[in-house]
Amino acid sequence: MAVRGLERIVSEHPFFAGLDESFLDLVRGCAKNVRFSPNQHLFREGGPADQFYLIREGRVALEIAAPGYGAVTFQTVGEGDIVGVSWLFPPYRWTYDARAVDRVRAISLDGKCLRDKCEDDHSLGYDVMKRLVPILMNRLQATRLQVLDVYGKPAA
Repeated sequence: MAVRGLERIVSEHPFFAGLDESFLDLVRGCAKNVRFSPNQHLFREGGPADQFYLIREGRVALEIAAPGYGAVTFQTVGEGDIVGVSWLFPPYRWTYDARAVDRVRAISLDGKCLRDKCEDDHSLGYDVMKRLVPILMNRLQATRLQVLDVYGKPAA
C-alpha cells in the first residue's frame, strides 16, 4: 500500500480521530500495515510489548489463562478498536493474549517509536493518554462483568 494510503488510514481510524495534524505526522512515522490469519496470535502474555494495533478489519479475542479453564476470552474487539496498551507501561510486557478470531487487517505502531515521540512531545503524550484511559476503563469494566458472569453470585 502506498504511504499516502497509510496516512489516510491512520488519520481516519477512530482512535486518532481529531488528532492534531502535526501529531498525526509523528504517529504515522511509527506505522505499518499487518495481517493475521484466524487463530494467529497478535501477541502472547509475557512477551515483549513492542506494538500497538489499530484494528481495521476482523475480530480479536483478548484472553487470559485461567488454571483449569485454559484460555478465557474476556473481550472481543473489532474494526475501529485498538489492541495492546502495554507498550506504554514498564516493564513493557503483554499481560494477556490477543488472538485473531478471523482474518485481521490492522495498522501496527511500533511501541518504542510511539513512546519516544510521546516522551519528546508531552502534548502528544497527553493526547494519547486521554484516548487510552477510557478504553482501559471500558476493558476493566468488561473484565469485571466477565468475572461476575463466570463466578456468579456469591453464596449468602
